[in-house]
Amino acid sequence: MIEYELHLPLTLDSDIRNLMANAYGALLHEKERGVTGYYTLPEESMLLVQELINEHTFAPFDAIALYGIGGSSLGTKAIDAALRPIRQAKNIVYFENPDPRTIESNYRKLAGKEVLHVVISKSGRTIETLSQFKASLAYFGLDPKKDAKRLAVISDVDSQLHRFAEEFGIKSFAIPHNVGGRFSVLSAVGIVPLTLAGYDTAAILMAAQEMMERFWAMHEEHILQKAVFIARNWHRYPMNVLFSYADSLENFNKWYVQLWGESLGKIDRTGQRVGPTPIGHIGAVDQHSFLQLLMQGPKDKTVTFIKVEDFGMDAKIPDLKLPYLTSSDFVNDVSFATLIDAECDATKDALLHEGVPVDIITLPRLDEAALGELVVYYELLTSAVGALLEIDTYDQPGVELGKKILRERFADA
Repeated sequence: MIEYELHLPLTLDSDIRNLMANAYGALLHEKERGVTGYYTLPEESMLLVQELINEHTFAPFDAIALYGIGGSSLGTKAIDAALRPIRQAKNIVYFENPDPRTIESNYRKLAGKEVLHVVISKSGRTIETLSQFKASLAYFGLDPKKDAKRLAVISDVDSQLHRFAEEFGIKSFAIPHNVGGRFSVLSAVGIVPLTLAGYDTAAILMAAQEMMERFWAMHEEHILQKAVFIARNWHRYPMNVLFSYADSLENFNKWYVQLWGESLGKIDRTGQRVGPTPIGHIGAVDQHSFLQLLMQGPKDKTVTFIKVEDFGMDAKIPDLKLPYLTSSDFVNDVSFATLIDAECDATKDALLHEGVPVDIITLPRLDEAALGELVVYYELLTSAVGALLEIDTYDQPGVELGKKILRERFADA
């Protein structure tokens, strides 16, 4: 299990306890009323894993082209990137941003491979996704009807994309109607491509389910404590920095930024604009760019550290003494895992010394179980903060205006 440690100026008096109870009650209400369906995804998606393992729906493939953006790709990419250094998995090539150079680079990565093309869009109308999918059909000479077994669709059951799949006999997986993209990684959106790539998604879901059950049993109260602190103090601390001490968590940071930003940046019921700003950094690299601001800049940020106890690798710094290069000899014969862990602890202690609110998430290992728990932790934390801010955590009206303007611009051209 993951360890959670809070260093927040928060006294658990009756007022705080009442706010924690209110947040818990709001989330329980959401679950019981079906306001959002992510609460039940760990259990429901187990059936999907079994279906994918037992059925041989697709033509043989050795790489996956995934077409999706935002919530349709970030969660999958986060788990894929975190696990790939320790797992043998089929390559997933992500068609996200419509950058022509990236698209051409992706085609080169897929050259000479048998490819399964997976198209993901909850609405079935995502411009970036559909445009790149059409481009790939043309580039690879694929016919939707003749090559149906090389294609898969993940979308709402009543979307135009789902109807396209039905028309050509393409395998289609449904996204629950009450699960938004940024909360959908444990649905077909993430579970289908990750299972097909060869990851142990059952282990991800099992750990996620266990975390969910512990939360409902009130055994993870630290989530509510942190949510209360963030919701009550976001004007004083309008930015939350996630400092992950593992390169392979960079895409997890990006998933967190979307989850936090789209869920909590809202206009509340009184008409006020609310929402703490998410910032993602990688340690120890970004200690050499952002730490100075945290230490001596405005005290308007909270910092969350993610550290890994066991990287599963034993690479050591050699006990090698070189002329003029003796300043780092104090870490000779120390493992790199020990070094990066010590850098995390030293940075945490320095920030605490400066009075910066800090919390630490310690992963025993960076494996499927840890990621399943971590995903649910952040989803529950986001929902609890949203409930306390009295906003709709699950809509994103601010995103829709830009989409409308884009469509009108091309229509008028």
